[in-house]
Amino acid sequence: MFTTLLFYIMVGIAVVIPVLVLVMTTTVGGSTSVDPVTGVETVAEMESITNTWQVVESISGESSGMGSDIMSMCNINLLFFLAAVFVCIFVDDDFRSGYAKNLFAVRSQKTDYVISKTLVGLIGGACMILAYFIGAAVGGAIAGLSFDPGTAGVSGIVMCLLSKIFLMAVFVSIFVLMSTVGKQKLWLSLVGSLAVGLLLFMMVPSMTPLDSSILNVVLCLAGGALFSVGLGTVSNLVLRKTSLV
Repeated sequence: MFTTLLFYIMVGIAVVIPVLVLVMTTTVGGSTSVDPVTGVETVAEMESITNTWQVVESISGESSGMGSDIMSMCNINLLFFLAAVFVCIFVDDDFRSGYAKNLFAVRSQKTDYVISKTLVGLIGGACMILAYFIGAAVGGAIAGLSFDPGTAGVSGIVMCLLSKIFLMAVFVSIFVLMSTVGKQKLWLSLVGSLAVGLLLFMMVPSMTPLDSSILNVVLCLAGGALFSVGLGTVSNLVLRKTSLV
């Protein structure tokens, strides 16, 4: 994974996203409208971002990051979809190049392959999450935003990141399964991964809020382990029962 250009492209995107979001949303002004009767101009100010951690996640009970609606769409949770692209391309390349067929001719066990791809996807997703956090810090510094953790606290932010890393295992297991179904058909793997991932996406903010606790970490860890074992078994069956070409 660390020798592929794809990994560094994905990590680079994860760094750039929060920088662009924070810098652009703090510099773009409001929209101007003119009353057709009086000719008076009024400026509708955009809801400003005042805290760096708004681009990471929202506090539990809030619909979006600390009051900014755009943050409900442009926060760290976008990385779960970026991980889908990473895993699908990574697995598709094995089948498209013939590497998987040669590998299974030498090693008939499919379990090792599924485990390795799940671990690689999890490590890649974790690197993206950490890269996004670094990008958020850089973007916050450039935009001159506050780094005050507020009611979430430093521990809450740390627990939030850990929860998202462990929850990534749930999504990676889904992506690996869809990739084994699609094999060299990358479009099929992507469509299946994004469709199934979207069904679970709405639970991410509630499972991993900015003020996460150890309970959130444990729940995400347990969910990631269960999904990895369960869907990993299904992926293994798919590889055993279907053609590799």
